[in-house]
Amino acid sequence: MKQVALVTGAAQGLGRVIAGRLHAAGYAVAVTDRMADAVGTVAAELDPTGETAVALALDVTRKADFEAALAAVRAKWGGLQVAVNNAAITPTTPVMQITPEEFDQVITVNLRGAFLGCQVFGAYFASCGYGRIVNLASLAGQNGGTASGAHYASSKSGILTLTKIFARELGASNVTVNAVAPGPMDLPSVHAAVPAERLARIVDTIPVKRLGDPVYVADIVVKLAAPEASFVTGAAWDINGGIFMR
Repeated sequence: MKQVALVTGAAQGLGRVIAGRLHAAGYAVAVTDRMADAVGTVAAELDPTGETAVALALDVTRKADFEAALAAVRAKWGGLQVAVNNAAITPTTPVMQITPEEFDQVITVNLRGAFLGCQVFGAYFASCGYGRIVNLASLAGQNGGTASGAHYASSKSGILTLTKIFARELGASNVTVNAVAPGPMDLPSVHAAVPAERLARIVDTIPVKRLGDPVYVADIVVKLAAPEASFVTGAAWDINGGIFMR
């Protein structure tokens, strides 16, 4: 029986890459996003038959959506073993121009979304006595950000803390909770959000002088999702080209 993974925010960007690499590694994958049409395209590309890939609408600000997605996955495949909390929004508004409403929106989607994913899927995994949760944090949550907004960086810092909290809470139930903290990635979304001249300046500050490979980041997620990763929990895996060293 295949293991089953669910990825939030999988309609595009890094989430889409992660879903693809999990599927390539042999997982049945639920690709979820609030953009139902787009995520349907992703699932169809992974498996047109729908046997090993399914699209689900999931708004990460709603606990009921997580519960519904879990129920749908259990109904289709009998269970869930891996959850990847990836969904996020990444505005780059200068700190002094961020409105209270925009700040709240970013924290709600990014941080509360990860919290709800850990809570809903973590409780289910604990009841099963097995599970893997991988949260997508960011270099921005460690160094305050290089190209991102203050609200985004703050939300990702919070995800790093939530990862530790849920790792302690769920560890005795054979459930691991880890984070991956990428630096600037070579993704269409990054090129679209950051003007070329500014992006070139950012690359110049990276010790390895290049943007990160999203496929490699996705492969680290696959490693952390594996049954063999039982002794790794509460960790943040840094993939940032040397911008942040510890």
